[in-house]
Amino acid sequence: MSGHSKWATTKHKKAVIDAKRGKMFAKLVKNIEVAARTGGGDPAGNPTLYDAIQKAKKTSVPNDNIERARKRGAGEEAGGADWQNITYEGYGPNGVALLIECLTDNRNRAASEVRIAMTRNGGNMADPGSVAYLFTRRGVVTLPKNELDEDDVLMAVLDAGAEEVNDLGDHFEVVCEPTDLVAVRTALQDAGIDYDSADPDFRASVEVPVDADGARKVLKLIDALEDSDDVQDVYSNVDISDEVLAELEND
Repeated sequence: MSGHSKWATTKHKKAVIDAKRGKMFAKLVKNIEVAARTGGGDPAGNPTLYDAIQKAKKTSVPNDNIERARKRGAGEEAGGADWQNITYEGYGPNGVALLIECLTDNRNRAASEVRIAMTRNGGNMADPGSVAYLFTRRGVVTLPKNELDEDDVLMAVLDAGAEEVNDLGDHFEVVCEPTDLVAVRTALQDAGIDYDSADPDFRASVEVPVDADGARKVLKLIDALEDSDDVQDVYSNVDISDEVLAELEND
């Protein structure tokens, strides 16, 4: 059941840093608007909206911004954009596979920004389907450790469909089928355990190990892609070892 995902740790640390920079705010607000439009503006009856709001609050997005986005999405307030989901596929340095999820109101701009970020940072666009088969959709709940150990978390979520609990340093992540995401999150709440986020994710079936130089190049490309306001998430099959991570932290 238990494991340790080095790339998940890196992604989690990156997310924390990005949140501090404020890069995440616009993306989180966009998620709220889309969730409200798709499933209605009542968080109690729309688990995706509930989780989008929860994540935004945990990332210190002001309540006013959250509520305005919810109202725009639900049609209670004017001004909502016509957001479209687009997924691009590509390869980065060292043959690392990338799935790039965009949420945009301008397909041409999104395509252009993704292509520019890729070509300037050693990446190549790939045909649809040529990379996606390497990834599987999963549900992921992250929660702060606080005083918890792995067994505490495992006992709370096992019957809800959780498949593994990974140690990310100061956080745990619980991995499950996307359809079990709400059940796992609810099981944690029922056990009185606070969580940070509950999101669908992509996990790679085959990973590509890289050295420190390769890791720097891949992370630089991912940063460049995430700098685009249209890019919501970047998934990669890069495998960054603990030793390489330690080397990067000394940069």
